[in-house]
Amino acid sequence: MQNRRIYFIERPDGPVTPACFDIRDEPTPGLEEGDVVVRNIYLSCDPYMRGRMGGTANYPGSKNFPLNEVIPARVVGQVEASQNSKFKEGDLVWGFLGWELYSMAKGGGDLRVIDPFLGPISHAITVIGMPGLTARVGILDIGKPKKGETAFISSASGAVGQVAGQIARLEGCHVVGSAGSDEKVRHIVDVLGFNSAFNYKTVSSIGDALNEYCPNGIDIYFENVGGETLEAVLDRINVGARIPVCGQISQYDSTVRFEPCNIDALELKGALMQKFSIYEHMDQYDAFLPWMAERMKAGKIVYYEDIVDGIENTPAAFIGMMQGENLGKRLMRVSEDPTL
Repeated sequence: MQNRRIYFIERPDGPVTPACFDIRDEPTPGLEEGDVVVRNIYLSCDPYMRGRMGGTANYPGSKNFPLNEVIPARVVGQVEASQNSKFKEGDLVWGFLGWELYSMAKGGGDLRVIDPFLGPISHAITVIGMPGLTARVGILDIGKPKKGETAFISSASGAVGQVAGQIARLEGCHVVGSAGSDEKVRHIVDVLGFNSAFNYKTVSSIGDALNEYCPNGIDIYFENVGGETLEAVLDRINVGARIPVCGQISQYDSTVRFEPCNIDALELKGALMQKFSIYEHMDQYDAFLPWMAERMKAGKIVYYEDIVDGIENTPAAFIGMMQGENLGKRLMRVSEDPTL
């Protein structure tokens, strides 16, 4: 089988550019005992991947992507061929594979079979997968919401933020979000059900917007962006506030890291700010799947995926995501989804 693969060939100095990638057509290697070949259907584009392309990797213990290798990513696919008794041809699976049309999972790798009963198969790498679990861990385990508290979610229309805000709402919080366009702000309020939201690019200042939309201060801040937003939040946290740090996307392209000047607010307010990696919480994964599927089917949580077609469009789609053009979780669809 001829394979089309996207290689990482140059570390970015600032924002990612097309020069960082090379698209190559190569044959798929033959199977050995225990191996599985997956026809990839959906490839994930995630902000954390920028951190691993160079500069500061944003997960504890993570390493930069090696040069001249296929970009690693979460993938949903279908088993094309198998020499592994755990997987048969036609099985729908997800795993950590790569930006390519076909992936070889040596020894079966870390592939997991997808249960289509839980929802669309793409959800296995979005809401009923690690992004959804990330939101749950951040809000429930670290944020520990209480009814009537104010929760502020940055990047609130993104892959994780949209779920984090809905979980906080279900726990009885007053939920406020920020995003980078008026369209996203309308989506956050009208579709996701946040109490309010603002466009951080058009307000007079982020601090003024927080004063308006969070007049009682902030009890939970789900941190996705860092920079000036974090600094503004720290000036407005309540005593005992909790700040789960999922990511800091505003810093990933920067060569000079923004350090808030008011970090001592954490000590003054007895607040908790905790960076976390979902890889440390995978023991919750199996129980999380039916938990989220139940809420999705009941209409308590909705989720939006921004799907772009064509393997050759993956670099541009990733770059566009980093510039904020997506509404919801960005995925690449690189072959036919047999469930549609």
